Amino acid sequence: MESLPAGRNRVLAAAAHLGLDVEVVDRPPAGSLAEAAEMLGITPADIVKSLVVRRKAGEYLFVLVPGDAQISWPKLRAAAGANKLMLPSADEAFEATGYARGTITPLGSTVAWPVFAAPGIRGRRVSMGAGEHGASLFVDGDALVTALDATVAEITDPRP
Repeated sequence: MESLPAGRNRVLAAAAHLGLDVEVVDRPPAGSLAEAAEMLGITPADIVKSLVVRRKAGEYLFVLVPGDAQISWPKLRAAAGANKLMLPSADEAFEATGYARGTITPLGSTVAWPVFAAPGIRGRRVSMGAGEHGASLFVDGDALVTALDATVAEITDPRP
């Protein structure tokens, strides 16, 4: 049997540990979120972007945002109780999570950073990064939020 890549193994192990029922689907590389949604037969809103955000040196949080929205920095700062938040470099994001940009997920991260989720993730089956390029993970949004003990808050604005 062919072994799975390390990122996918970590994601699947973390999902199993949390009792999450997940499905990983392989897909060709996508040039955009809209293209990925089309390949998967879903809407952009059904894709959850998993972003790692730096709170301060050595301290991060995960932000889960539907694909049809973007982070509202003022709303996220208020929800996280932080005066300053920023997106780290790709290298720093990898160091904080063990995942390359574009594959980041809280599932199996090298550190279980706090998770903040937009309410739009609830009440639907969502797709998100599976720890490696060319793979998407499907999971019930409500179960994901519960399993990750995510803080659900209004942290987004619609994409322009």
